[in-house]
Amino acid sequence: MRLWSIHPRYLDAKGLVACWRESLLAQKVLLGETRGYKQHPQLARFREQDDPIQAIGIYLEYVYIEAKSRGYNFDHSKIVKIEPGDQIPVTSGQLEYEWAHLRAKLRQRDPNRLKQLKSLVAKDIIPHPMFQVVHGPVEEWEMVN
Repeated sequence: MRLWSIHPRYLDAKGLVACWRESLLAQKVLLGETRGYKQHPQLARFREQDDPIQAIGIYLEYVYIEAKSRGYNFDHSKIVKIEPGDQIPVTSGQLEYEWAHLRAKLRQRDPNRLKQLKSLVAKDIIPHPMFQVVHGPVEEWEMVN
């Protein structure tokens, strides 16, 4: 499961579809509707919110908006709760880590997308609108290889 902290605009087609699917799975986990993934580290930052379902709903909404802008037909009705809420902090180190992680994935599966993003550097990467960047290292919950 990968719930990207970087803006969905950077994801390739496969990455965006996977983000949608995995975010919907995260929503099910937070709703208590699954057996697996209950302790997945990517969910920690959502669980820490006053309303985790609201937080994942906002996250999903922005993934949906990006998908719609590309002409994809994601089912908006699958988002359980969409209400404005507070942003979640994410560290600059986490964004840098995810940017490198995405670039490695794109080298394998979508070199053309990687070329489109080539001029961007980690410090200029925009976070997913759900997140507010704070200075710091890679997040503790990240499974660094």
